[in-house]
Order: sequence, then C-alpha cells, then structure tokens
Amino acid sequence: MTFQIGDKVVYPNQGVGTIENISTRSFGAAFERFYLLRFGYNSVTVLVPFSNAANIGLRRVTKNREVSRVLSYLANGSCSITSDWKVRFRDNTEKMQGGDLLKAAEVFKGLLQIHLDKPLSFREKKMLERARHMLVSEISIARNVPDVHAVNMLQRALLKAGLTLPTSA
Repeated sequence: MTFQIGDKVVYPNQGVGTIENISTRSFGAAFERFYLLRFGYNSVTVLVPFSNAANIGLRRVTKNREVSRVLSYLANGSCSITSDWKVRFRDNTEKMQGGDLLKAAEVFKGLLQIHLDKPLSFREKKMLERARHMLVSEISIARNVPDVHAVNMLQRALLKAGLTLPTSA
C-alpha cells in the first residue's frame, strides 16, 4: 500500500496523521524511502520506512461503514473483562498496537466498564485517553465532521450501553 503527500493515515496506537513528505535516505550503498507523518494534535512527526509501513500497521483512515460498526459495538456490543490487571493491560496494549479501530473501541468500552466499579490505574487511564483520542480523531476524519461532533457520536453510542464518555485530559 502506498500513500501520497497529504494523505490522512492511521499510525497504530497514535491516531490519525498526515503524510507531510516522502524522502529517500541512503544507508551505505542502500537507499530507503520514508513517509514523514505529522500528528496535528501535538505536532509530533514520525519517519516511517516504506519497507516497514505494513509491519507497523500504517493504514488508510477507516471507511464510514466501519465507523458505523464501531458505534454499534459501543452501543450494543459486549466485551469480556479480565480481572487480573496485568493480563488485561497486556491484552489491551496488543489491541491498541494493532491499529484496528474496532479493537480500540473494545479497549475503550472495557476500560469504561471497569471505571464504573473502581478507579483505573494511571496506566489504564492513559490507555483510555489514547483509545478515546484514536476513536474521536478517526471518526472525525472518516465522517468529515469536527472533533466535537465525533465526541457527540461516541457519547450517544455509550449512553445506549449505560456508559459515559470521560472528559479529555
């Protein structure tokens, strides 16, 4: 899969970024091409080698149909929650690193359900915020709406499941 300058792409565990540049660098006799991604929310840039883009999970922003599936899952889907926080954190980390929006929604909903019963650990609060950011940013781009509308979509879906969207940190 190749991308062009200006394309919006998803970098797993970070969210939506824009391909700002494509460059070539030499390593001895070998040359490698790179995507330069910029994440608007914090102006962070990342260089991603062409040869490693698929392994990292760099992908196009999800389609509107998938956003509908994610919102439906948040409203009606069930998720199993492991009581052992170490196992849960490891499983959630793997889901987030995979870059799949539905997996991020699973992490998000599971952590919200736990938060109903007890406070989350610092690490799980950070993961919840990262999952929230990934969902909001990708829904916003996929549906071509401002972030505030994406937040409202998430809130409506969560209310159907008896959950509340936490405020952004």
